[in-house]
Amino acid sequence: MQRIIIGIIILTIASLIFACGPKSGGNNNSTAISGAGEDSPTGAYKRLYAAVKAKDTEGIKSVMSKKSLDFAKVLSAQQNKPLEQVLENGYTATTFAPSLPQIRDERIQGDSAALEVHNDKENNWEDLPFVREDGQWKLAIGEMFANTWKSPGKGQALREREAANAMSNNVVQGNAAANANGNFRGVHPPLASPAANGK
Repeated sequence: MQRIIIGIIILTIASLIFACGPKSGGNNNSTAISGAGEDSPTGAYKRLYAAVKAKDTEGIKSVMSKKSLDFAKVLSAQQNKPLEQVLENGYTATTFAPSLPQIRDERIQGDSAALEVHNDKENNWEDLPFVREDGQWKLAIGEMFANTWKSPGKGQALREREAANAMSNNVVQGNAAANANGNFRGVHPPLASPAANGK
């Protein structure tokens, strides 16, 4: 009887937790992605991703720095394409992912920042630049091309590649002729020379 009462209490608590928990909306706005409203480079990327998926050009523009928008206008004129088409993927292939890609290694130094976002199609990490402008973090592709963006330091992917390169340069090269037992193929130990005159 006591087990039945404990079971009923546990079920009641579980149903209350599920009934009062957060509701997931089916809308396409930037707050539909968890953390999209936060003021950080990560939050800015999430807003960019949501705007790209919603085909919301104004939303994409709102996450771009002024220099990035100027850069888009130059590209639009050079390529003879509408501005909306130049901005449709938010300057990054990471937005092609069907769901929000992995994000890591947010680095901030003053008004410059960077964030690594996984590019699923090419299976690599893109290190995206951000600047703090008008009190918000914005994608800084224009600053990067104008060489006015200051890097907050190397990204994790670059540090990992450098460490792997350093390790491969420090590896002691083994003899290709050696087998697993340490014996050498085609190399025989020297034979003892026979004693002269049987001595």
